Amino acid sequence: MQKILIIDDDRDMCLLLKRFLTRHGFEVLESYSGKKALELLETVQPDLVMCDFRLEDMEGNVLLGRIKEKYPQVPVIIITGYSDIKIAVEVMKMGAYDYITKPLFPDEILITIKKALEAATTHDTGAVHEKSKVVASAPAAPVPAPVSSGADRKQTLVHSGDYIFGDSPVFRQLLQQIDLVGPTNYSVIIYGESGSGKEAIAQEIHKRSKRKGKPFIAIDCGALSKELAGSELFGHEKGSFTGALNQKTGSFELANGGTIFLDEVANLSYDIQVSLLRVVQERKMRRVGGVKDIELDVRIIIASNEKLWDAARKGKFREDLYHRFNEFSIDVPPLRQRPDDIMLFANHFLQQTNEELGKNIKRFSPEVENIFRNYVWYGNLRELRNVIKRATLLSDGEQIEATSLPFEISHFSKLQFDRSAAAEAPQPPPVAINHPQPQPAAVYAPVRPADDGGADAAIRGIGETTLKGASIDAEYEMILKALKKVNFNKSKAAKLLNIDRKTLYNKMKQYQEFNNQ
Repeated sequence: MQKILIIDDDRDMCLLLKRFLTRHGFEVLESYSGKKALELLETVQPDLVMCDFRLEDMEGNVLLGRIKEKYPQVPVIIITGYSDIKIAVEVMKMGAYDYITKPLFPDEILITIKKALEAATTHDTGAVHEKSKVVASAPAAPVPAPVSSGADRKQTLVHSGDYIFGDSPVFRQLLQQIDLVGPTNYSVIIYGESGSGKEAIAQEIHKRSKRKGKPFIAIDCGALSKELAGSELFGHEKGSFTGALNQKTGSFELANGGTIFLDEVANLSYDIQVSLLRVVQERKMRRVGGVKDIELDVRIIIASNEKLWDAARKGKFREDLYHRFNEFSIDVPPLRQRPDDIMLFANHFLQQTNEELGKNIKRFSPEVENIFRNYVWYGNLRELRNVIKRATLLSDGEQIEATSLPFEISHFSKLQFDRSAAAEAPQPPPVAINHPQPQPAAVYAPVRPADDGGADAAIRGIGETTLKGASIDAEYEMILKALKKVNFNKSKAAKLLNIDRKTLYNKMKQYQEFNNQ
């Protein structure tokens, strides 16, 4: 049994990773500090190390350097909550096998671990590996998915990894398009919002093609910097640039004979677009620093959350490259445009999470179902899946309750600013001020119904509790505006308010507790 050492000062993260990896046949050791990890390595040498970049007692790069100094053959995967290319470059140069960013996805973790362990057997643990996902090319067998308790119609499901296709009119049309273009060798452009399932659509196209037995390589172009994009896509020769310690095979070369999926392709730099144009036109490429052309037989599927024609008109995307790709296009509708499918996906993700966590939660409460159907799902399927993973982890009973949902979802109706209602609401008449007098600073207090009205009620409303409530409600109003401005991204909202994320959570919790009194 292969041993994996997890180094993270977040005990909950260690516990989750240990449970997950143990179920997949690994022996897992834990350490909550860099110092203890180094002591443990002296007695028990693991086959692989997973290390958080930010530890309380030392930085991940320092710990990585010490591990590689004493145990150079042990592959190290760095975990970071910061999708920062500088960190990636630094740790890869220092010898890390790869890095993964939080939130962690089980499929990505398993693939990265297996590749690292395979590389270790060939003594190839250096920083020469592509930041890509290799997906099994054999089609998954259809599996039944649980149906919402309120469902009154049968649905035919096609299962594809983390994605399912329902029998709604929208999905029937989508499947028809996939069936038509799949057997061809056409390049395909997939349009859709982030998290709407564009990669799953690309996988289905690949599975319906003559290349289904060959590799499927997925690349997130939005995560590639100008400096690393060429190396990631086309590979590089040893010594071609600083840090190129070994020869690297690029994603296009890995996908040879199969399919490559380029997500958010409009984010590629102009120079990379030029190189990509040559690949599309001539079906040839060169590694960075190489002198030899490599013949390519690869199907290219690209995805974007904006229309590439519009991007071309704005000068963000080469028009000639757009026309090369535009042999067939598919539009994937966002989740909010198919409310009938929300609970279908929700139950599917619940089943997946139950298997992952070893739980047996059977259903969602009627209140949760109602919340799900009325929420707008800015992050589409990705947001829905992560919400259900969180709620499942927090739930102990047979069903998921509203209390286990994130604040911005369970209180979504309260967070909305209904402009039409505000416009229709009666406005107070203007007050004529003939003799302006200095006014005290305004106190923003919540509007509470008076029990009997009049001056006595106003006097009774002035007190410690009301002043505290006024302060809490004033902060809450500012938080609402910030959340609304950034589409309820709590990290961005905290940054906008010039506070940290933990403080934002505490403020939201404080408001909730005060109003539940």
